[in-house]
Amino acid sequence: MVKVIPLQSGVMFKHIFGQVDVFKAFVKDVVGVELNIDRVHMEYEYPKPIGSVKIKYDLFAEDVSQRVVVEIQHVKEGDFFDRFLYYHLISLAEQVKGAEKYQFEQVVYTIVVLTSVPKNKSINFSVGVSGMNPITEFGEMVEVYPHRLIFLSPRLVNERTPPLIREWLELIKDSLDKEIDETVHHRPMFQRIIKGIEQMEIDPGTLAEIKDEKAWEYVQSEAREEGREKGREEGELVGAQKERLKLAQAMIVQGLSHAQIAAIMGISARELDELLNITNDKGQITNDQ
Repeated sequence: MVKVIPLQSGVMFKHIFGQVDVFKAFVKDVVGVELNIDRVHMEYEYPKPIGSVKIKYDLFAEDVSQRVVVEIQHVKEGDFFDRFLYYHLISLAEQVKGAEKYQFEQVVYTIVVLTSVPKNKSINFSVGVSGMNPITEFGEMVEVYPHRLIFLSPRLVNERTPPLIREWLELIKDSLDKEIDETVHHRPMFQRIIKGIEQMEIDPGTLAEIKDEKAWEYVQSEAREEGREKGREEGELVGAQKERLKLAQAMIVQGLSHAQIAAIMGISARELDELLNITNDKGQITNDQ
């Protein structure tokens, strides 16, 4: 066993899979195409923005006939599927330069590697492939669009995962606990990858990037937790106010005066008036509720 930087780290993943031979081998095993490239771009964006959202692709490479995007995703946000469909479609739309020619010169493959398992079970597979081909009323698929959006989930690798893809997913999964058994990954390229993510072998510059990435993820996590805590507190406050309002309304129905109600509840007349006309930023609680 060797200690490694897990491949859920965006910095580490891009450092390893951004190597041309690794990228080409990964893409060939996942989508079955041979790329003719001599460079993989990291944090790539198109020279001219397409659509209303500025996109940077984690890894991007293309040759004359194919364009491949590889994205690494650790934390699944609510817009996960929509966001990567958008990325995929932009890689198609960017090819259209004018209304006189709608043909796509390059086939687009977008590969998303998800290193966490969503709690809502929206992903319960190791490999999911989305195409755009129409299906006829006879149940036959018309092969007109070769483009593919592919989701890979290493943590859910299983006996039905295609063998070549399974090898990659098992390698990634094995790294996620920060240790890896180098004896079970026999391919020479995998041995080189393990050497590349071994903690003792990583250069100081890359380690600094990884530390910055972890710090940013921590800040994001803290912000999300702070938002959830604030929401809980606000919910508890509104709930307590509603209960007090119901109590005050019940005493009004019994014919008690405002002065008597305030005295019983231990609040001032002004606080009672405010209670009977409460507003907050999530709606309105009034004395007729």
